[in-house]
Amino acid sequence: MVNITHKSTTLRKAVAVATVRVSQQATIDAVLNRQVPKGDVFEFSRAAGLLACKKTWEVIPDCHPLPVEYTAITHEVDGLEIKVRVEVHTVYKTGVEVEAMHGASVVALTMYDMLKPIDTAIEIASIKLEEKRGGKGDIKYAYPDTVRVAVVTCSDSVSKGLQQDKSGEVVVQRLQQHRLQVERHLAVADEFDVIQQTAKQLLAAGFQLILFTGGTGLSPRDVTPDAIRPLIDRDVPGVMEAARGYGQQRTPYAMLSRGIAGFAGESLLITLPGSPRGAAETIDAIFPYILHVFRVQEGVRHEG
Repeated sequence: MVNITHKSTTLRKAVAVATVRVSQQATIDAVLNRQVPKGDVFEFSRAAGLLACKKTWEVIPDCHPLPVEYTAITHEVDGLEIKVRVEVHTVYKTGVEVEAMHGASVVALTMYDMLKPIDTAIEIASIKLEEKRGGKGDIKYAYPDTVRVAVVTCSDSVSKGLQQDKSGEVVVQRLQQHRLQVERHLAVADEFDVIQQTAKQLLAAGFQLILFTGGTGLSPRDVTPDAIRPLIDRDVPGVMEAARGYGQQRTPYAMLSRGIAGFAGESLLITLPGSPRGAAETIDAIFPYILHVFRVQEGVRHEG
C-alpha cells in the first residue's frame, strides 16, 4: 500500500459513469414500470452502489480506508441504454476515483443480475472515470521554471564544515520534486547579522523564493526568525499555521517552532525547522500550494 502519511488533507471528488445496454424496449419498460421480478432495479442497484463505495478498500487491495462523506447515484435512460452516474466526495489525503468506479461497476453489475432473467442479451458496455478533483493535481503551478530559488542553512557546525548539511539537502531534494531548481544553496552561522545580511544579498540578487532552514526553535542561538522578520513587509501567517498544524499531527513539538513567512518586496521568505524531518514536513505541508502566490503576482503585474 502506498504511503500517504506525507500528504495533506483536502476536499476530493470523483465521478464515474457506467453504461448498461439492453436489447429490447420491453426491458426498459419493465424497469421504468417497476415490473422486474427481482424488484425495483433503480433502488436495489443504488443501495448496492452505496455499499460498494464505502467498502472499496475491503476488496481492492491497494486502496486506503477513507471517510466517504458524500455519495450520489443516479440513473438515466437513453434509448436502450441506462447510464449510471456515481459521485463521491471525501476530505482526506487521497482521492476517491476508485471508490466512484467501484460503485459504478457494482451498480451496473446489480442491474445486470436483476435484468438477465428477462433479457439474456443485456451487457455492461463501459465503466469509466468522468471527473476527478482535489489534491495536488488541481494545483496550477506558477511558472516554476522562472522562479529563482535559494536555500540557506543556518547552522554554526554546518557553516564550519563540521557536519553534513542534511536539512539543506532535504529541502533541495523536496523542491526538485516540485520542479523547482535551487540556483543557490549555502550555509551560514547562527548569527543575527550574518543571516540578515545573507538575506539582503539574495534579495538584491533577484531571488524570488528564499528558504532558510534552522534557527526557528527556542534556544538562545535560534535567531533566524528574528533576523528575517525586519525584512518582511507583508506577512503570510497562514503558511506557518498550515506547517505547524501539519507537523502537530505528527509530533507534539511542532507547536514550538517560531517559523515565519512573508514577502520582502516581491520575494517570498520562508523559515523552516533545522531538523531534516522538520524541514521535510514543512515542505510537504506547504508545497506545491505555496507556488500559487507567484501565479497571483504574475497576474497583478499583467493587470498593472
